[in-house]
Amino acid sequence: MWNFSVASMLAGATLMLYDGSAGHPGLEVMWNYAAEEGIHHFGGGAAFFIACMKAGMHCRDSIFPALRTIGSTGSPLPPEAFEWIYGHVKKDVWLISFSGGTDICSGFVGGCPHLPVYAGEIQCRLLGCYLESFNEAGMPVRGELGEMVILEPMPSMPVYFWNDPGNERYQNSYFGYYPGVWRHGDWIEITERETVIIYGRSDATLNRDGVRIGTSEVYSAVDSVPEVQDSLVVCVEREGGQYYMPLFVVMNPGFELNDEIRGKIKKQLREQYSPRHVPDEIIAVPGIPYTISGKKMETPVKKILMGTPVELAASKDTMKNPETLEYFRREA
Repeated sequence: MWNFSVASMLAGATLMLYDGSAGHPGLEVMWNYAAEEGIHHFGGGAAFFIACMKAGMHCRDSIFPALRTIGSTGSPLPPEAFEWIYGHVKKDVWLISFSGGTDICSGFVGGCPHLPVYAGEIQCRLLGCYLESFNEAGMPVRGELGEMVILEPMPSMPVYFWNDPGNERYQNSYFGYYPGVWRHGDWIEITERETVIIYGRSDATLNRDGVRIGTSEVYSAVDSVPEVQDSLVVCVEREGGQYYMPLFVVMNPGFELNDEIRGKIKKQLREQYSPRHVPDEIIAVPGIPYTISGKKMETPVKKILMGTPVELAASKDTMKNPETLEYFRREA
């Protein structure tokens, strides 16, 4: 996002940054900043917009006469957050959910002003990015879950890693699954209308009875439970082809996890999606581990629960809150 933001100046824009917490002294601080400064294009993390939605915030449409665009990234933006932005921020804003890669310093999928916006969907694949969704046989698919792959080089893709003799780690990281094809590690769906839905990391995707479930589906349902502040779900493989799927939740102040709230979460998951989405266990934790760029660390948590030492599962230097891993080490 740093590269993306700085590049805005190439178009003659003025880049405006806020140095501080997006939630202090309250969630309205960023919206007030946008209104007071007459910001045209407002960018934030999906987690921020979801937090505003869950807090029941409502902005007066008239306070944003200059606002044209809202950009969201960091994690999938659920349909409910789209509806909240159009219903409680500004009804005629252009909402762009987009995704890219730190490793390529660029974007893969994003917005186009000539295309319609559908709740929960990313408008299009970006120019200069030959992106497809592959099934396990390495064939492009539409209207179903697949692996995000890039079929042609992008100008800013890395060509090697430092301290990687023979390019072994580089090749295994990107080209080991489909030979010669960049596999980015996200589960996506390219719809029949060519929009894109990202369901989460493919190496963190949940597998229940052979059915793949995107982590974003679970988060979308749990986000609608007002007592829950944040959540993380993983699926741990066990011997004999068995799976264990715990859901870890952080409770909002004033609430403690009990059987009533557990029942509410399970009911929401079952009704909004399917019985396969209901976790084997719901566990309260003091915090959810995040990267500095705001992504939930599902895969490191999964590795820790499967016995990988914390120092091998995650680099604390890349984390926003490394202390949260200690709980999962004890849980393992």
